[in-house]
Amino acid sequence: MAPLTRVRPRALVRASGGPRYVLALAVDALGTGLLRPFLLLYGVTVLELPAPVTGTAMTVGIVAGLVATPAVGRWLDRGARSTVVAASMLVRVPGVALLLAAPAGRVWPFAMAALFLGIGNQAWPAAHAALVATVADGRARDTALAGSRAVRNAGLGLGALLATVCLAGGSSALRALAAVTGLAYLAAAALAWSVHVHARPARSTPGGEQGEEAAPRMLALLAANVVYVFCLNVPEIALPLVLVTRLHASPVWPAAVFVANTVLVVTLQVPVTVAVSRFSRRTVLALSGVLLAASYLGFLVATPLGHGWAVPAVAAVSVVCTMGEILYAGSATALVTALAPAHVLGRALARFQLSTGLGLAVSPAIITALAPLGPAALWGSLTTATLLSALAVGTEGSPSDEQSGKARGTSPSAKPARRAGKGPYNLPRP
Repeated sequence: MAPLTRVRPRALVRASGGPRYVLALAVDALGTGLLRPFLLLYGVTVLELPAPVTGTAMTVGIVAGLVATPAVGRWLDRGARSTVVAASMLVRVPGVALLLAAPAGRVWPFAMAALFLGIGNQAWPAAHAALVATVADGRARDTALAGSRAVRNAGLGLGALLATVCLAGGSSALRALAAVTGLAYLAAAALAWSVHVHARPARSTPGGEQGEEAAPRMLALLAANVVYVFCLNVPEIALPLVLVTRLHASPVWPAAVFVANTVLVVTLQVPVTVAVSRFSRRTVLALSGVLLAASYLGFLVATPLGHGWAVPAVAAVSVVCTMGEILYAGSATALVTALAPAHVLGRALARFQLSTGLGLAVSPAIITALAPLGPAALWGSLTTATLLSALAVGTEGSPSDEQSGKARGTSPSAKPARRAGKGPYNLPRP
């Protein structure tokens, strides 16, 4: 397939699962943005739990969600698509209900709520990517994944902004936000289920599991991804630590960096993904690692500058970091879907989500442990690790691997998608 040269909105929506599914993504993201950034605050202020206990319960929820991802992968490989997406949204509803019903001072209801929320949050990315890979293929699929990320970031940002405005209402406002979040999850699950997308499971290959043995192991990619995802926590954790605690800047600066990051992702994710479609996904992913490493090195150089220069320099370098994040997000999942044969696509995406979740889980602890040791320890370590990861990604395979993986994954028994009882539907080739 020739590289895409422009974005056609109607084709993009269709490649993303259709209008109802895109609406489901937006509603789910809006509800998530209302509560997830303030979940710790909910436990501390509404339920009157100690901050360390609340944080531990949230961490346990994330880890438990990761444990559930292999089962999600096997479910996807049996052909389920929209059902799994809807389930990942619906499982968070009892979590919100537990938050609303939890009495003050009781940690177990909060821990169970974090468990349900964690399972849904970890199951959704793999299920969503599998659904998009079933509806569209090639570069249209890559663009659809990028568009979905833009929609999700917009919803998360808008939800967080609305929640910030409402926080002046105190505990009652937090409870109201939680209730609205639960309703949003319920509505999103109903919308996602209504698109009725599923894939016909592939016929068993001779020897049963031999087909799975033929799938690429992607060990270097999965290991590198653990390091790559640190970039997602740089605007939220690393830069606020540097700007506020080391450079003594106003809290307005990290807030501005976070807003700029969100706006850039929403506006540039799709155009950038289309622009780099002439290159192999592996090349783009390796390039994203180089760009991220360059931004970390830029933070290292900018931090020791005088107070009048350091803060704006760090903010300017954060734009380079965001561009690296956009390249990473537009190529990583797309590369996995291109490499994995159809009969193990769900398990491949689940393994990738495990590496993503692991990176997101450990990065706050590692960043906060390195930051007090100085800029060289923090940014030097991230630069080195990310460059090594980019090298591993670039040398693990070749661009032709993506085409061979696609060829293995498009057998007649595995590729067709069904929607509402109708025949297979795919995008027309751009």
